[in-house]
This record gives sequence, structure tokens and C-alpha cells, in this order.
Amino acid sequence: MKKIIKPRVESIELVVYRIVKRRMVVSIEESKHLTRLEKGFEGELLFDERIDKSSKEWLILNDLQLKSNNTEFQIDSFLITQKTIFLFEIKNYEGDYYIEGDKWYYTNGTEIQNPLTQLERSEFLIRRLLQELGYSMPVESFIIYINPDFHLYNAPRNLPIVYPTQLNRFFEKLNNIPTKVTEYHKRLAKKLISLHKDESTFTKLPKYSYEELQKGIMCVFCYSFDIIAIKRAVKCKSCDKIEDKTIAIIRSVDEYVLLFPDRKITTNDIYEWCNGIVSKKSIQRILIKNFILKGNAKSTYYIRK
Repeated sequence: MKKIIKPRVESIELVVYRIVKRRMVVSIEESKHLTRLEKGFEGELLFDERIDKSSKEWLILNDLQLKSNNTEFQIDSFLITQKTIFLFEIKNYEGDYYIEGDKWYYTNGTEIQNPLTQLERSEFLIRRLLQELGYSMPVESFIIYINPDFHLYNAPRNLPIVYPTQLNRFFEKLNNIPTKVTEYHKRLAKKLISLHKDESTFTKLPKYSYEELQKGIMCVFCYSFDIIAIKRAVKCKSCDKIEDKTIAIIRSVDEYVLLFPDRKITTNDIYEWCNGIVSKKSIQRILIKNFILKGNAKSTYYIRK
């Protein structure tokens, strides 16, 4: 049975963009970038659904951020089978595109980055990394176009591309590959995870400052800031949904830390970040119970357990 060794999660970049856009007005370009990030992640989840339908004994590593010879590269999905390693670059493009020479264009004539260049680069770097680690398994790489509304004109037949209309046949073929994995394969998976980098130089965060962002507890259901405290919970006046107060505060602290990693977690700062919706006494109680207390007297702050 397949094992997802490294599950897929939303990137820090995507999460930060979501939070910032909900707390301030972002530029048109930043809004477009968030849309691209959301669409890309949706495409990856659609790919995961197809993979999940298989009962094969695969080792799956998602969103690998690696480095080889001081060069960073990212792999959407990394599939370890019995004899072969598969690299998948997943695209959720829609609309009509065409190729002229080695250049790719959107239907309106706008040039886009050639995805084959990225794929070839990733394959070259992973081959070199595997060699450095002492593994000699063959590598096959593909660009997966997951959106049914995508079409590419003038494409040569021999490109390592799987089009939407080919997905069923591709996964059927994949399902017929011998996939018995051993400790040899598991050691490789664990080694790659140990080399994974959470932070990437490719990450592009929006511009924001503490002063610009709207303060308050954001409703986890509708993202409204129209929140009131009621006993041991908080209630959204926009959608009438109720959330446990401790969960809401911890979630708000997580946002605060993600956006401002250099700022300390203090009772006063979290009280201000939550816009005074929950009392300082309640916040302090929640922080003491769920975080580690550091410092003394006037310089008390908290860190995650």
C-alpha cells in the first residue's frame, strides 16, 4: 500500500498571502500572485486525488525543496517505485497556449516561462543529488496538466507532458509498474526529507507592516473581524459561528508569529493583535497553559512548547 512519506501542505508563502490580504488592501499584482498560488495548490490537490486512488506500494514525497551543489530546486511530487523514481511538475493552467521554437505563449501572444526548462533543471539536479547520496535509480520526469480546460498547440509528440485527456491512460500505465519497496527505498525517502528546506529563496512574500494590518481575531469560517467574546468562546456576528476561545487565541498567535517571526509573544502584544476582544487575563491564562514562559518580571514572553 502506498505511503505518503511527506504530505502536501500549503506553503508559507500561500498562508502569508492569505492572511495579509484578509487584513489589508494588497496591490493588484499581489492579488494576482495569490490567485496563482491558490490555483497551483488546487491543481496539486487534484493530482493527489488521482494518486490516492491507486493501491500500489509507492513512497510519495510532496513539495520537496532541495539543494544540490548550492543550487535550490523544488519538486511538486516525488514518487519512489521499485525500480524507478518519478518527478512530477503539476500545472493547473487553463486556456489555450502554443509553442513556437523553444518558446511558449499564451493565446494572446504573451510569452510565458518554458516549463520544460524547469523540469529539465529539476531532473538534472535530482540525478546529481542521488549520485552524491549513493543511489543509482533511473529517473523519469513529467509535466502534468491537470486542468481539463488546458490545450497546447504546436507541441511535438515526444515531450514529457501528460495532457488532461491522457490522465486516465497515464495513471493506468503507472499502476502497472512493479512497485515493491524495500528498506533501500525507505532510507532514500528519509534522507531526502532530512535534506528538505522549509525556507526557499524563491519565496515571494507580500509587502506589509504591523501598523498596516487590521487587528482582531479573524473568524475561521467567514474571515470576518466582527467577533465578540462569550464565556469560553468567541462568536462571529457575521455568520453566527462559535469557536473555542483558546483555539481562536492560539490561531491568532500562530498568525502573529508567522507574519512577525522576530517579534516576541507577550500578553500585551497578543492583546493588541487581537484588538482587545479577549481580556488580558484570559490571554495570559491561555499563553501560560499552551506556551513556555521565558524571561522574568517586566521582560516576560512566551515560546512554543
